[in-house]
Amino acid sequence: MAVNAKKAVVYLLVVFVLYLIITDPEKAAEYVQVGFEGISEAAKAIGDFMTWLANGGK
Repeated sequence: MAVNAKKAVVYLLVVFVLYLIITDPEKAAEYVQVGFEGISEAAKAIGDFMTWLANGGK
């Protein structure tokens, strides 16, 4: 049952993304940019934390 629900959610997400791209490509591009900025900030924070750990937490 959970597999079917997961497939349905993925299908609906794909349909929504395609709808967004077709109806408002500028807004879709903005969402992608915000997503990549978020991923970039998260990666930087992890890198800073690892550097802090490597330096003995000082």
